[in-house]
Amino acid sequence: MSSVLPDKLFFKIGEVARIVGVRPHVLRYWEEEFPSLRPKKTRGAHRHYSRRDVETAMLIRKLVHEEGYTVAGARRRLRGDRGAHAEARVEASREVALRAELLALREALAEFVAEIDSTRAAPAELPEPELCVEAVVPIPPRRR
Repeated sequence: MSSVLPDKLFFKIGEVARIVGVRPHVLRYWEEEFPSLRPKKTRGAHRHYSRRDVETAMLIRKLVHEEGYTVAGARRRLRGDRGAHAEARVEASREVALRAELLALREALAEFVAEIDSTRAAPAELPEPELCVEAVVPIPPRRR
């Protein structure tokens, strides 16, 4: 695993959802459907995903969203071919690292843009034009 992911043991569901590229409710659904995706739960029922869980979620996303497997087909694929599963897990690990790096770059870019916007000087205000009383032509009253 790349050092791009934060060096911590567990990730919250929102962090995993951003890294994997799915919504949190999809991860909760996958937990019911895939026995290999089982995050730890705290007393308050908060999910803590390990790095292996993040890789498994990335693999599931790849099978379902990119390769077109149904949930049942992806479950059979994960249960079945162990050799291909190991290769796919390595690829998923690389993809997790790349997505985490892209998210970090996006955040850095957003901070940079905010910094640029805050340092821009406000446009110089133009002085109010001086009115010349002699140059004002009276407007005749309206006729009915």
